[in-house]
Amino acid sequence: MAGKQEILTAIRRHALETVPLIDPVTDGTTYPDLREQFRTVLTSVGGECRIATDCDNLNRQLAELPEYRAAETIYSAVPEVGRSDIDLNAIADPHELDHVGCAVLPGEFAVAENGAVWVTDRAMKHRVLYFIAEHLVLIVPADEMVDNMHAAYARLMTASDEGDAVHPFARPGFGTFLSGPSKTADIEQSLVMGAQGPKSLTVFLMK
Repeated sequence: MAGKQEILTAIRRHALETVPLIDPVTDGTTYPDLREQFRTVLTSVGGECRIATDCDNLNRQLAELPEYRAAETIYSAVPEVGRSDIDLNAIADPHELDHVGCAVLPGEFAVAENGAVWVTDRAMKHRVLYFIAEHLVLIVPADEMVDNMHAAYARLMTASDEGDAVHPFARPGFGTFLSGPSKTADIEQSLVMGAQGPKSLTVFLMK
């Protein structure tokens, strides 16, 4: 067997020619109706999209959700929306949140292209709630929506450290895109909902 130096020398002799990187895509697909595109895609991946005209309307719709009504323990991080049965600040170990049946949490903006919502841990002690709750409800401002992921990352990249009128939630410690409930088909190619996270995701677009 050739020694390490012989192997490295052989690799260097057969180095591939350097080629320039392709120009990045900067625009992407756009849609005439962002909300309808978002609703269609989110539904196709197992989620649900609802429109709320105000807090009262949102609370009435929330109370109609079977997942919300059936939950024994509910936590809401959105002021004036839903109820909270636990004091998040009094919980030190996030494992203690594994009994939360429904979490009502904020989403910062939505992506029409893939039905995703950008969420962060801003003003939230335990970000695990996005994943550990049995059912998840996200509240997103209806006007905070972009066409595609190119626009989504451009928005994130242009946010300043201090935030501004357009991006008041700049630079959180954690952020991720969520689209639909947790699901997997790794086991015998059978689709299982809620295998590694919430069994359902409902997004309210708040006008």
